[in-house]
Amino acid sequence: MLLPAAISKKEFIMNRNSKVLMAIAALLLIGVYFVPIWQISLDAPQYPEGLGLEIWVNTVDGQNPHDLNKINNLNHYIGMKTIEPDAIAELKIMPVLIGLMIVLGLIAAYSGKRSLMIGWLALFAILGIVGLYDFYLWEYDYGHNLDMEHAIIKIPGMSYQPPLLGSKQLLNFTATSLPGIGGYLMAASALAGLIAIFLAPRSTKRSTGVKTNENTVQKAAAILLLSLLWACNPAPEAIRYGEATCARCKMMIMDQEFGAELVTTKGKIYTFDSIECLAAFYLADGVPHSDVHSMWITPFNNPGNLVEVSDAAFLHSAGLPSPMGMNLSGYANRTDAQQMQTQYGGNVLAWEDVFTILDQKTGNQPAQNSEKPCCGGCAAEVATN
Repeated sequence: MLLPAAISKKEFIMNRNSKVLMAIAALLLIGVYFVPIWQISLDAPQYPEGLGLEIWVNTVDGQNPHDLNKINNLNHYIGMKTIEPDAIAELKIMPVLIGLMIVLGLIAAYSGKRSLMIGWLALFAILGIVGLYDFYLWEYDYGHNLDMEHAIIKIPGMSYQPPLLGSKQLLNFTATSLPGIGGYLMAASALAGLIAIFLAPRSTKRSTGVKTNENTVQKAAAILLLSLLWACNPAPEAIRYGEATCARCKMMIMDQEFGAELVTTKGKIYTFDSIECLAAFYLADGVPHSDVHSMWITPFNNPGNLVEVSDAAFLHSAGLPSPMGMNLSGYANRTDAQQMQTQYGGNVLAWEDVFTILDQKTGNQPAQNSEKPCCGGCAAEVATN
């Protein structure tokens, strides 16, 4: 292959790869028309199957059939607005903007000009920031601008704004807001565009003296890819004591020494008031085991932190009663658990041993639904009644 004298083979290959990546960045956005960009799920005792909304590029729909109607009916009781997709102006603009970004991205890819790629990514970033801010404003208006005159349930000072990202307790509902597949496609598109810029030569003229260091580019691309993977990695959140309710026994989570969480592979978070409720929820397939990303407990001697159950140690001691009566407390490591054992007695356990204790307390019949006991304390209450 004959190359212009001013361009080396390395520069030619990097420029070609840059064009291909830029084209991929633009074409990834086509998928946004076929999958939801964002999703908001609602969990409550009276809706064990859950409710949810999916925000698409041109509409808002329920995660399940009739979910949108159910949510609008619930909103009526607390004075919230009805969600009418046809009345949301942004849903008419977004398809056009995405189409424009696809066309501009393909033009930048065809030209191979670094300046056009930078302009495309800058415009993408601006639209993303404006879009998230607009979504926040919509949520704020949706949760604060209430028709209290006609609301059936009135709680002075209460607002119902869903979270922009993450989970939040709204009365007896846990609202979880996360990107949909379309949101991740947009993030992947931006990442591909950013790497394309790094690969694009700053100048096609050797006289400029500017040379691209291939190793530096590869390292930068790897760092960017790892950063995106880390950002998309599900992680626990601080438990809102006094606000959140236990996903298993539905009690308010109050005791900061015993809180726990389960995080799904999609980033959804279930909170619990005790280790035993977390274990019972897991055994009862509250979430299919294949969908469980990680489980976390609060160290008894270090409240405010969370430790993954695989790294934690547990103490089963009558001297340390837990919220649900199984006398289980958790620690960051076995040494901490043994120190507490010296003071309070009992047995130091691994996570797998907790399931054995749970089986013994509930007669070897871990709960399978909300009508069965979730732990030893609940079992005692059921037996009493």
